[in-house]
Parts: sequence; structure tokens; C-alpha cells
Amino acid sequence: MMEFKAAVFASAVVAILLCCPAPPAFAQKHKSLPPSPAPAPAPHHVDLADLLSVAGPFHTFLDYLEKTDVLRTFQSQANSSKEGITVFVPKDSAFASLRKTTFANLTSDQLKSLVQYHALPRYYSLAEFNKLSTLNPVPTFAGGEYTLNLTDDMGTVHVRSMWSNPKISSSVYSTRPVAVYELDRVLLPMQIFKTDPPLAPAPAPAPDAKPADAAASPLPGKSSSAKAKADKKTSSSHRAGVGIAGYLLLAASASAGLLLLW
Repeated sequence: MMEFKAAVFASAVVAILLCCPAPPAFAQKHKSLPPSPAPAPAPHHVDLADLLSVAGPFHTFLDYLEKTDVLRTFQSQANSSKEGITVFVPKDSAFASLRKTTFANLTSDQLKSLVQYHALPRYYSLAEFNKLSTLNPVPTFAGGEYTLNLTDDMGTVHVRSMWSNPKISSSVYSTRPVAVYELDRVLLPMQIFKTDPPLAPAPAPAPDAKPADAAASPLPGKSSSAKAKADKKTSSSHRAGVGIAGYLLLAASASAGLLLLW
């Protein structure tokens, strides 16, 4: 009887083991784990200082960006904001066309506002300026009343301030979130300049070149020698002519005297 009960108990234990599912650790022993996702690539940030130092030339504007520390503000907007940034960069020749006192007499705050006035706190492609022109005036990084008026005339975009109306002469860089456009003149707001700043004096004209006929004329020594020879020849001819005439006159006189004696 005891043996029968032991057999029944053993059979029950085997049945229970066969019916129960395997523990999770055993069930997944032969299954491979899913691969870990690859790390997201770091975002590509445009270095505005490097860009402006090799393009242009934009050395004057870059110097003002660094001097006023506005470069850090623009770079942060380009790297950390979803809106991006649009920068209008005047060429060095645009600054050179104005008197040096135009910018030398500005306070540090005015110079900072002037540099900030050359940027919009959002990325705009060239194709978007046509629509943007309907929203004039457009606010700039300088804030407040420092606004611009943009016009798009058959693809030619002008950026108008109070004392200048430059056009975008080329696209230096335009990939979201950064756009950099070249201007042929400096943007001059009325909040800083109460009157139209004077232009730099025109450069002195180059000295006139010597006339071509003067360069082609013979050397003075040769000219004097030729003239002297010509004068000598003329004088000799004159003396010879006078001598012959005198001889003929003398012969005529002698002939007349003989006729009278006869």
C-alpha cells in the first residue's frame, strides 16, 4: 500500500513539472536580445566666425561682432533655437564708403545695436523674402523700433533702413537654421543716425600719363644735331647763291664799260 502511494505521488510530481511553464530565465535563455539603438549624431553647428573670416571679405563686420560680443548672441541663436537666424553682412567696401568718424563716434551701446540691427531672429531662405515683404516692418535682433522693410522685385531683394537701401548681392550660406546674405551697403537706422552719414572723400585722381607723341619724339641730342646740320646746309647754300650773284653782276659791269669805250 505504501509503495502504491509513493508511486502515485511521484507520478503527480512529474505531471506537475511537465504542465507548468518554464521560468522566464529559462524560457528566454536561447533568445537573442534586440540590438541597442545607435546614438543620435551630434547636430552640425555652423561656426559664424569661421564662415565670415573666409567669405566676403567681411573683416570689418566680424571685428564689430567680436568687439561688441554680439557674435556670442548670434552663435547661441544659431545653435540652440528652433527659429534659427538670418544675418545681413555688409562687405568691407561698404564700411569704407563712409567716413571713419561715422562709427568711431558711436557709444558702445550704439555700436552693439547697430550690429544687432543686421540680423533677424529667424531663418529665412531667399524664396521666403517675397512673403516676408508683406509683413513689413520686420523686427530685428536690436528689438524695439529697430525694424527693416524688405522688398522682393523679381528676385532682387532690398533691405531698407532709414538712410540706406542695400540689396542682397549674394547668398553666402543658407541652410537651416543659419542664413547669411551679403549686402553692398551698411544698414543705418534713424535711432542711431539722426541725419544721413556723409560719404568718405573720393580718392585723388591718378596723375596723367605723358602724351604718346612726346614719348615717340626723337632724343633731344639727335634733334639738335639734325637741326644744326640743316641750318649749316642752308647757310652754305645761301653764301654760294650770294657769291654767284655777285660774280654775274661784276661781269655785267665790265661788259658795259667795254661797250662805252668802244
